[in-house]
Amino acid sequence: MDRRDFITLIGVAGFSSLLCQRSGNALGVTTTHRFDNTKAPEKIRRSDEEWKRVLTPEQYNITREKGTEAPYSSPLNEIHAAGVFNCVCCDLPLFSSKAKFDSHTGWPSFWAPIHKVNVREETDDSLSEERTEVLCARCDAHLGHVFADGPPPTGLRYCMNGVALKFIPIKA
Repeated sequence: MDRRDFITLIGVAGFSSLLCQRSGNALGVTTTHRFDNTKAPEKIRRSDEEWKRVLTPEQYNITREKGTEAPYSSPLNEIHAAGVFNCVCCDLPLFSSKAKFDSHTGWPSFWAPIHKVNVREETDDSLSEERTEVLCARCDAHLGHVFADGPPPTGLRYCMNGVALKFIPIKA
């Protein structure tokens, strides 16, 4: 990692610390975003019926049934403002706009999560090739997949379903 990459990483960490706030979510759960990168967030568990009441049918299909949205269908592809992309199910901050890049794949892509403990990875062998699935560490929502063909500094491409995320702009 060179000096420029290190400074970029420090900037993302500083940006993340600005996001420490109390907020409510669609489930009426109040959470405190502490961005402790050493401790996984406390789990939220809901029945399928509860998820169906608070999510749209498309959000439910993507996040709870491991669906995939059509490429280039997410309005989040066009968002370039400063902010954070939270889990649509539980409001956990997952990705910073500072780590977002245009992967030309049709899905919102990031080179790193805000904190690695905010996402969970599992092997996905549902297709002919093995992939790495990315899930929300708090509520186990399916977010997308991570690939080893991204830009520096990580070389990773977190290819996310826009339906699984909600954008929270940062006001200057």
